Amino acid sequence: MDVVKTVDNLKSNGFSVVEAQTAAEAKQKVIDMVPVGAEVMTLQSMTVNVLGLPEIFNDSGKYNSVKARLKTMNRATQSLEMQKLGTAPEWAVGSVHAITEAGQVVIASNTGSQLPADAYGATHLVWIVGQQKIVPDLDAAFKRVYDYILPKESARLQQVYGKPEL
Repeated sequence: MDVVKTVDNLKSNGFSVVEAQTAAEAKQKVIDMVPVGAEVMTLQSMTVNVLGLPEIFNDSGKYNSVKARLKTMNRATQSLEMQKLGTAPEWAVGSVHAITEAGQVVIASNTGSQLPADAYGATHLVWIVGQQKIVPDLDAAFKRVYDYILPKESARLQQVYGKPEL
């Protein structure tokens, strides 16, 4: 894994990269990026959860939390409004499943709900990505998704929703 090469290639591919040495430093950098009062959507991510960012952006009262708003809405009568709200937030905070050394980003999603914000909808998108997600190439990225991410996500969905394994 070549972090310097990966960062250089991400920048060449048009990404802005902010580096942190520790999880605590990464968390603080994300908090510092998002203005207090901003509309924020935390995307489903173990990285985001482990850093405690949902508590900051959804529960602190300092931000306009999309997730908090969605919880107050009626899916039966406000489904379209909920979809629009979740796909185009001002700020989206999430992660990715792999980044190749060539600076290619790979994201997988069970429902696809986070993909619009990741791909286009969010005005500002912040991904927190640990070095363990850097892989040599796309084949390795897809292998990581199928061999590591999918089993973990299947177990999480089973526990949270009682859904069968993917």
